[in-house]
Amino acid sequence: MKWLLLLGLVALSQIPLKKTKSLRQNLKEHGLLDKYLKHHHHNLGSKYFPSLATQYATEPLENYMDIEYIGTISIGTPPQQFTVLFDTGSSNLWVPSVYCSSSACSNHNRFNPQESSTYQATSQSVSVTYGTGSMSGFLAYDTVQVGSIQVTNQIFGLSESEPGTFLYYSPFDGILGLAFPSISSSGATPVFDNMMSEGLVSQDLFSVFLSSDDQSGSFVMFGGIDSSYYSGSLNWIPLSAETYWQITVDSITMNGQSIACSGGCQAIVDTGTSLLAGPPQSIANIQYYIGASQSSNGEYVISCSSMNSLPDIVFTINGIEFPLPASAYLIEGQNGYCTSGFEGIDVPTQSGELWILGDVFIRQYFCVFDRANNQVGLAPVA
Repeated sequence: MKWLLLLGLVALSQIPLKKTKSLRQNLKEHGLLDKYLKHHHHNLGSKYFPSLATQYATEPLENYMDIEYIGTISIGTPPQQFTVLFDTGSSNLWVPSVYCSSSACSNHNRFNPQESSTYQATSQSVSVTYGTGSMSGFLAYDTVQVGSIQVTNQIFGLSESEPGTFLYYSPFDGILGLAFPSISSSGATPVFDNMMSEGLVSQDLFSVFLSSDDQSGSFVMFGGIDSSYYSGSLNWIPLSAETYWQITVDSITMNGQSIACSGGCQAIVDTGTSLLAGPPQSIANIQYYIGASQSSNGEYVISCSSMNSLPDIVFTINGIEFPLPASAYLIEGQNGYCTSGFEGIDVPTQSGELWILGDVFIRQYFCVFDRANNQVGLAPVA
């Protein structure tokens, strides 16, 4: 089906995303990164399997260390502005509140209920796990403005605790989850579900474009698709689960040879994870194949001069090949060295092989998240 973007005829809301310095970059600039990585266990898997988080009593939101794409929303009447991460790998909306005394809240925008005439309190608590740790607080209702769309009586979390001093350097205030209601903490209705139920979007879908190097141009669009941002046609992939935006990957190959995901695997398309993550052994194999070596702080690095000679790594999904060139999976760093865009993720073995297609993948492919048909559309960026 050919989707047309008819401005003025359909209800759309395009939210610009700003590319900023990531938490990892900020820590590195302040000379804190090595200390952080050595003293804080980083397990991306606990975002998707929260029970893993109890194994490590460390900082929350660690899997957002590399996040660079953030946008602005407002909550309340009159509106109070917040910078948020639009996260397809979680389902809750939360922001810091004036009741939060954690250092991570001290230099971020905090919501003040007493300054909003449309605020409605509840007695319900909320705790959301990301990385290793959690934010905790309580739920309330208020008007949420996302671009040109105003959602009334939207339930959201107000943080009272965000343990960990390192979140002081995080580039965002809160998170707006765009996954399914089934994984929403405390059963809170996600923002996009309210947009759909209130008829605020012309189509029950949203699309994401992440620019590769510019400071601007990235966006999330609610209710529409802008075909000028991709080439060819969208390839529609059915979801294998209606929790995260989870799909089945047929294979992962290099030079025509299987290097991972033999016999197929599951993958989550996640705007809230910067890197491309997979089972540790498979990731270790890929690091070996591309010639990346582990540095003292655990990062895998390689000379950027290798970029032109390294082959594509090809993800075959629903019978379609989605190649990732070395320019996508190597992230330019300092002194002529690049960081590998691949990261290991520890998940329970009974869950099978799980991959996370984060921003390293999404920068190469325009993504449409279609709730009406429970499918993901992918096409090469223009």
